[in-house]
Amino acid sequence: MKKLGFIGAGNMASAMMGGIIRSEIFAPDEIIVSDVSESALQRVSSTYGVNITASNIDVAKNSEVFILAVKPQYYASVIAEISPYVTDSQLIITIAPGQTLAGLKEKFGSDSVKIIRTMPNTPAMVGEGITAVTPNENVSTQELEYACKILSGFGLAEVISENLMDAVVSVSGSSPAYVFMFIEAMADAAVADGMPRAQAYKFAAQAVMGSAKMVLETGKHPGELKDMVCSPAGTTIEAVRVLEEKGMRSAVIEAMKACTRKAKGM
Repeated sequence: MKKLGFIGAGNMASAMMGGIIRSEIFAPDEIIVSDVSESALQRVSSTYGVNITASNIDVAKNSEVFILAVKPQYYASVIAEISPYVTDSQLIITIAPGQTLAGLKEKFGSDSVKIIRTMPNTPAMVGEGITAVTPNENVSTQELEYACKILSGFGLAEVISENLMDAVVSVSGSSPAYVFMFIEAMADAAVADGMPRAQAYKFAAQAVMGSAKMVLETGKHPGELKDMVCSPAGTTIEAVRVLEEKGMRSAVIEAMKACTRKAKGM
C-alpha cells in the first residue's frame, strides 16, 4: 500500500508531486501514478522516481490517499472505473472545477466516501501555489489537517466553504494567465522603450513578484501600497491615470466574472 496516488500525470499532477517530494512529505517510492499516456508516465518516473502503472484501479486499490488529477470531462468515466475498489478509509482529493462534493459522492455511489475538493494553481510548479480546500461531511478534522499538510508541499493550502470554490477558480486557479499577460505587456512596453527582451521580462516579473510579496508580508491594503508609489505630479500617478482611463479595473473584474460563470457551468 502506497501513501499517495495520482490518477493522471499531467502538468498539475507533476507540479504537485514535485513539490510534495521536494518538501519531503512523501518519498518517491511512497507515491504511485497512473495515466493513459505512456510518455507522461515515463516522464514522471524519470523526473521524480515515482512508481507508475497504466491501471487507475491499481492506484485506487493501493493508495491511502489518492488525487484525481484528470480533466473534468473524464471524471465520470474514471470514477465509474475505480469506485468498486474505493474503501471508506481512503481519502480522495479532487482538483477539477465544477465537480461538486454532492455530485462526486453521487458518482461514487456511496454515502460514506471521503472526498476533499480542491483547486490548486500552476505556481505550484515553483512551490508558490495556493490551494483552496473543502471537505465533505465524512472527512474528520485530523484527515483534513493531513490533506492540508500534503497540499502545502507546493504552496499554501486554505480551507474554504464550497460555495466560494467557483470564485477561487477566477481569483487563483485561472489568474496566473492574467498575470502573465500583464508581465508580457509591461515587457513589450519596455522593449518599445529600448530594453532588451530578456531583461524586460526579468524586470517586469520581479516587480510583480516583489509587489505581491509586499501585499502578503506588510498586511497593508493594496490601495495604500499603490498610494505609497504615487508621488504628487509624478510618473506613477500619470501611468495610473491612463490605466484608469482605459478601464483596467473593470476589464479585470469582468474577465473574472466571466471565468466564475464558466466554472459554475462546468
